[in-house]
Order: sequence, then C-alpha cells, then structure tokens
Amino acid sequence: MRNRWAILAILFFVRLTIAFQFQSVAAVAPLLEKTFSVGLADIGVLIGLYFTPGVVLALPGGAIGRTFGDKPTTIAALLLMTAGSLVMATTDVWGWQMAAGRLASGAGGVLLTVQLTKMGTDWFAGKEIATAMAIFVNSWPAGVAISLLVLPAIGIAHGAGAVFLAVGALTAAGIVLVAFYQPPPTTIATAGTSARLDPLALLAVIVAGLIWGLFNVGFAMIFSFGPTLLAERGWSIAAAGSAISLVLWLSVISVPAGGFIADRTGRPLTLAVAACLVVALLLVWLPRTDAVIAIIVLIGLISGHPAGPIVSLPARVLAPETRAIGMGVFYTLFYAAMMLGPAVAGRLAKSAGSAAIALDLGALTVLACPPLMWLFERIVSVRNRRTKS
Repeated sequence: MRNRWAILAILFFVRLTIAFQFQSVAAVAPLLEKTFSVGLADIGVLIGLYFTPGVVLALPGGAIGRTFGDKPTTIAALLLMTAGSLVMATTDVWGWQMAAGRLASGAGGVLLTVQLTKMGTDWFAGKEIATAMAIFVNSWPAGVAISLLVLPAIGIAHGAGAVFLAVGALTAAGIVLVAFYQPPPTTIATAGTSARLDPLALLAVIVAGLIWGLFNVGFAMIFSFGPTLLAERGWSIAAAGSAISLVLWLSVISVPAGGFIADRTGRPLTLAVAACLVVALLLVWLPRTDAVIAIIVLIGLISGHPAGPIVSLPARVLAPETRAIGMGVFYTLFYAAMMLGPAVAGRLAKSAGSAAIALDLGALTVLACPPLMWLFERIVSVRNRRTKS
C-alpha cells in the first residue's frame, strides 16, 4: 500500500485505540469509585499513570523503533496495550489495576504514540503536513468521544471488567490493521544515516514537546474531570459522558479545519495562539455558568485548531534520519506533563471538594502555550540563520 492518505487512515485508527484505552478510566470513573471504594484523587492517579511510562520510555522508544522497524514496534506496543486491558478486566485489586494493568497499557501506548507520529511525519513531511497531522491527531478526540459514548453503557450493563475487555478487543483489532502498513521509499533510503540532533534542533523539539504537553493537559481536564463536574451537579453518568463527548465530536471537525487553515494561510502559530487564549477563557467559564452545553460546543469548535500546527512543529527541525529520536524527545516532555497534570488536578479537586478546580488548572496550562510558541519561533529563526551562514 503506497497511497499516503490510505496509510494515514490506518495510522488514524491505530492511534484511536490509545485514546480509547486512556479514556476508559475517566469514562467510568464514578463506577470505579464505587467498585473499588476509591476517591477522586485515586482516579486522578490512575488516569495519570497511563502516561507515567512515557517519561522513561518515549526517548528510548524512538531508538527502539529505529532499531527494530516501524511495524514490529507497533505490533509489540499493541500487544502490551491488549495485555494491560486484560489485567484490568480480570483483577479486583486496586493495586493491580494501577501497577500492572494501567502501567502495562501505558507502556504500549507510549511506544505506539512515538512510532505512529514518526510514521505519519515520514509520509507527509513537506506535503500538507499541518493538514495531515491534524487529521492524525484527530484520532485522539475521536477515540475519547467514542469511549465516552460506549464505555459508560457497557459499564452500567456489565461492570468494569467488561469495559476493559472491550478496550482489549479494539487494540487487538489494531494489530490486524498494522499488517497493511508500508514505509515510504525515502525512509528506507535514509535508515542507515546518522541520527544525531544538533543543539538548537534539540532545544526546539523540547520546547515543542512542552507546548504539546501543556496544551493536552488543559484539553484533558475537560474530558477527564468534566463528567465528574456534571455528576456533581446532579447529571447521570451516561448524560454527563454524552454531554462532555460533544467537545470531542466537534473536535473531529475543528482539528482538521485548523490544520487546513494553517496550511492555506501559512500562519499556523497565529491561529494556535488565538485559539489557546479563547480555550483558556472557556475552561474558566464552564464551571461557573449554567449554559453548559453552549460552552461545551464552543470549546469543541475552537480547541481543535492548535493541534495540527503544534504537532507539525518538530517536522520543521527534524530530518528523516533524526525523526525517531526527535519524536522520542518530543513525547518525553508530553508524557511528563500528562503524567503530572491529572494527578495534580485530582489532588486539587479533592482539597477543594469539587472537580471545577481541575478546569481552572487546565486554563493555566493552555495559557502557558503562546509564550512557548514565541520561544520556539525564536529558536528556529536563530538555527536557520546559523545554517545559512
């Protein structure tokens, strides 16, 4: 298979399984609280644990993919995710849910995320990269939205074990699709060249990873603690999940729209900065208004615009031979932020007695992105001048 858009469709579905698995805890958080007699702080830790392996695995994950190849690495990652779901489906001990099930799933998700992003960049570098990466990134809100719609109903009808079995079935389906993936010819040709990042490229990738991590912490507050916030207001678990899922369904439109606009206008970071400022305002507003659905709709329509421009940032400084390592660095920062974000938010929510404070934290992390975007541009500008001189 050599059609790059068909390849993108495969990568989209396989990445969707990561989001579906990640959201499985938050989607049925009230059910897990009752089943295991735990609180919001424990749920926050369990959510964040999915990203914990990324702090240590993302960087070597790039090297692993470079050593063993795209397809074997993605299959191994999906097998880890499937095994983690099976552990969570069969154990009734909270410690095993965390130590074995969630961490194993997260380890697979880390390897898969790094590798899939590198594979997508291989196919689209220099060719509608913002649009392609926006579609690719869109698999995350799509997976989370499907999770919010499907998993609460499964949990209510059949219990928490059935929820994690459903997740395992989806990740297993991803293994079948990976068999159809083929690398682009240029990747094969450059596989044996040096993978060393120059200092300014490394610094730029670090800043880009911080931007992506902080933006996603803010976005994650919506679907991680949004259902609990609405449940505190008297909404049912199913109704709360369905309402919050509107953000994700609308993101399915706004994420590729943002990538398309970025490619056509040639000003991706201007678009990203404006969207970040509006999203931060809406996150603060959501817990303080009765117009819940209206704010959710606005968040969904706007929050997707920065995704494509942000994820395409590494492609501006990474050559084909440095993409695997560079994406490892990029996602190390992303996973560090996503590991700490939900855990801190859970602690704050427990102290405050409400999930509303988690959305305030999300607003602050999104507001931190525009200054970092300016810093990224400065680094790239200096690097380009040095390269030309």
